[in-house]
Amino acid sequence: MTVAQENSPSPRKEELLEAAYRYVVDHGISAMSLRPLAAEIGTSPRVLLFLFGSKDALVGALLARARRDELTLVDRSGATRGDATVLGRELWDWMRRPDNRGVLRLWVDAYARSLVEPEGPWHDFAAATVRDWLRILTDAGLDRTTATAVLALLRGALLDLLATDDAARTTRAVRSQLDLLR
Repeated sequence: MTVAQENSPSPRKEELLEAAYRYVVDHGISAMSLRPLAAEIGTSPRVLLFLFGSKDALVGALLARARRDELTLVDRSGATRGDATVLGRELWDWMRRPDNRGVLRLWVDAYARSLVEPEGPWHDFAAATVRDWLRILTDAGLDRTTATAVLALLRGALLDLLATDDAARTTRAVRSQLDLLR
């Protein structure tokens, strides 16, 4: 791929990135193979490789797209400023909504790959998302220690929710722990 191809936005590349993103939200990213992905989104593996340069570059673009989506969705949640309990509840309410499960499963998938396979397209994904969430929480007025505690609580509860689909139990646990922050 030439420098011009990398730097100039291609409508076809953006269209395929969006289609591939919808695919990985529904199917996951860690076992993604180019042939089934290409067939599903109406293109060929060769076109994907031409537009993105490599499978790793496509995965990197999908991970960047996932982070943007997650941050946009969280930003739209309208989280309250300053109160760790209220803010944590609002973020948890957003996280437990069934229509956000796909992007959150994708996040967990990429986060785990980043930890066990730190080279390549997964590089720094987990650390970058921690930085993203800490920034969101501290920008909302929480000190760094409280923000870290809220993040750890939400991340752990999310893993449990995604594993069991038990929103009632995990919500009670999150609310109970957030109340302790008062």
